[in-house]
Amino acid sequence: MLVLFSGLAKAQTVADESVIVLVAHPDVPISWLTRDTTRAIFAMRQRTWPNGQAVQVFVLPNRDPVHARFTKEQLAVYPHQLQLAWDRVVFSGRGQAPNRVRNLTEMHEKVASTPGALGYLEREYLDESVQVISME
Repeated sequence: MLVLFSGLAKAQTVADESVIVLVAHPDVPISWLTRDTTRAIFAMRQRTWPNGQAVQVFVLPNRDPVHARFTKEQLAVYPHQLQLAWDRVVFSGRGQAPNRVRNLTEMHEKVASTPGALGYLEREYLDESVQVISME
C-alpha cells in the first residue's frame, strides 16, 4: 500500500510540471534548432542567427526550478555546467553572459520585445507575441 501511494504521489508531481518550450522573438528567421545548436547558443558559443542577426539569450537565475529543468531536459547539461561555460566566455574576454530575468513573466516580456531574442517558457505563458522554436 505504501509503495502504491509513493508511486502515485511521484506520478502526480510529474503531471503537475508544465512543459518548458524554447521561444524566440517573432522576427527570428527559424522555426527549429538541433539540441547541439541550442546548447551552443545558450553556452554563448554561437552568437548570431543564420541571417547574421545577433542572438539575445535570456535565462532565469541558476537556482530557479524552471531553469534547472530546461537545462537538464532540453540542453542535457546541469545549470552549474552552463554557468562555467558563461564564466569562461566572460573571463576570457571572448563574449558576455546571457541576459538574466527574474521570472517567467519578465522572460516573456523580454523575448517578445527584443529582436533576435531566445529564451524558454512554460507552456501557459505562450501567446502570439513569441514564436515557439521546435528542438530536433
